[in-house]
Amino acid sequence: MQHFISVADVSDIDKLVDIALGYKANPFKDVGLGKHKRIGCLFLNPSMRTRLSTQIAAQQLGMEAIIFNVGQEGWVLEFEEEAIMSGNTVEHVKDAAPVLGKYFDILAIRTFPSLKNQIDDYSELYIQQFIKYAGVPVISLESSTLHPLQSFTDIITITEKLKENAIINPSSLLKKPKVVLTWAPHVKPLPQCVANSFSQWINAWGKADFVITHPEDYELDEKFTKGARIEYNQNEALKDADFIYVKNWSTYNDYGKIYCNDPSWMLNAEKLKLTNNASIMHCLPVRRNVELSDEILDGNNSLITREAANRVWAAQAVISEILKNQLLK
Repeated sequence: MQHFISVADVSDIDKLVDIALGYKANPFKDVGLGKHKRIGCLFLNPSMRTRLSTQIAAQQLGMEAIIFNVGQEGWVLEFEEEAIMSGNTVEHVKDAAPVLGKYFDILAIRTFPSLKNQIDDYSELYIQQFIKYAGVPVISLESSTLHPLQSFTDIITITEKLKENAIINPSSLLKKPKVVLTWAPHVKPLPQCVANSFSQWINAWGKADFVITHPEDYELDEKFTKGARIEYNQNEALKDADFIYVKNWSTYNDYGKIYCNDPSWMLNAEKLKLTNNASIMHCLPVRRNVELSDEILDGNNSLITREAANRVWAAQAVISEILKNQLLK
């Protein structure tokens, strides 16, 4: 693995899941792998789970993890090529990134979309410029369109739960689980990153009957959702679901808007009765009693805390594979 930007960087999803679960069973088994190596975690927007889980994962591999909040602790960066820097940007990424590549063995970057210009956001300029100029492997800690570490974590969590279900009911292995990604209300427009990424990974994984449900006009970019069934009737989508992933996103075509904020789309215990006693997932943070009801979040069907805890093992598997690749060179 050279970089980790999307599922396209993973040759075998199940193998990477096994590596992650191996670290969950024995976190320090490769503590010497990252000895005398550094990972630089650059944040262009806030983070809690992504930041902490990546830092912990690197340390468990013996790496030094250094966190840097770009724009708050350093200069405001310019990313456009041939920019005339007469505004508020102070340093160009083509000057900063090569220096960072000398300081660190791996760079991990978290960016965020503007939700104002679809073409700019979906070009993934920020993270692509770091890849172009840094000269070291780059890990996405979320970008304008994708959140691969979160989605990899989601596959890990689903795999764990399926194995547990099979112990109780071996016949459950005979059918693909039904996985539903459902849109949820929110108080403000949110990016499509998590929904795009989850769709991309579930489709690439290929081991689920995958349904996406949302109000009309909330279609995602088809390059991420192709292969999934789209259903505008949430109750119909939820029937016999084994896993429900809850997430808000703003409109893609008329970019970054909220058309509908219908509270009836919030998942609750009544809707859960339509499912096959489905496990509930969410990337966090979550707006309680807006996106998800208390009864769901605090109930026995919630995998959300486990999902968040698994972020460490996802990050550790990815970092370890990049370190192993460096050793081969």
